[in-house]
Amino acid sequence: METPHFYAVIIGTEILNGRRTDKHFPFVREALAKRGHTLFASLTVKDDRELIERTFGMVRSDPAAVMFSFGGIGSTPDDLTREIAAKVFTGKPLRRHEAFERDILERFGDEAYPHRIHMADLPEGAGLLKNPVNNMSGFYLRERYFFVPGFPEMAHPMIEEALERFYPEAKRSHRLTLTAQTSENTLIDIMKRMPDTVEFSSLPMLRNGTPTVEISVAGVRKEAVEAAFEAFTRFLDEHRIPYTLR
Repeated sequence: METPHFYAVIIGTEILNGRRTDKHFPFVREALAKRGHTLFASLTVKDDRELIERTFGMVRSDPAAVMFSFGGIGSTPDDLTREIAAKVFTGKPLRRHEAFERDILERFGDEAYPHRIHMADLPEGAGLLKNPVNNMSGFYLRERYFFVPGFPEMAHPMIEEALERFYPEAKRSHRLTLTAQTSENTLIDIMKRMPDTVEFSSLPMLRNGTPTVEISVAGVRKEAVEAAFEAFTRFLDEHRIPYTLR
């Protein structure tokens, strides 16, 4: 993948109803930024089987997707993530992960039964992410779908591990930005001609009552970024619209 699409899927009714405050979104955003990546989407969903399945299915449909899923991998009845991940990403039932099973038995002994042991029932082909708090692992599939607990002190080191192992540094990105004394409407026709090889954004604002727009063009291919950006500067020059480069 030239540019991965990073998704954060935060599962927890307790976040949506205000019983807990989400700490995962700002963490993922900063962890990605340190490595030159950006979030493609962040979704917070309740503990609802159908909703989680649809969310995972949407992510799976994106060929550039890399997903970090938080919550729902424990052994209580409302922990649905392991089962749904197996259905969506492998199409097969859960299988007992032998190494994780040994970790659970080592920590809990006879108290691993009848419930805790089921945390080792993972989608087929799952790899483990180390939990530095209690060694109850998270897991990943195909080096692009990562599943961690809802507790930040456990989850965040696992995400750092995943990024260091599989996505340590983004390809160098090039960005050109200008601020023009005009409205977005003036530049819509040019915006429509932007190629798929670049990412552009338009941020309207008012400065001292004057319509102003910030245009930013970015991408991993420098030549494509420069060519796309030139379309804006050429138009502004031709129409004598003042602008400043950043």
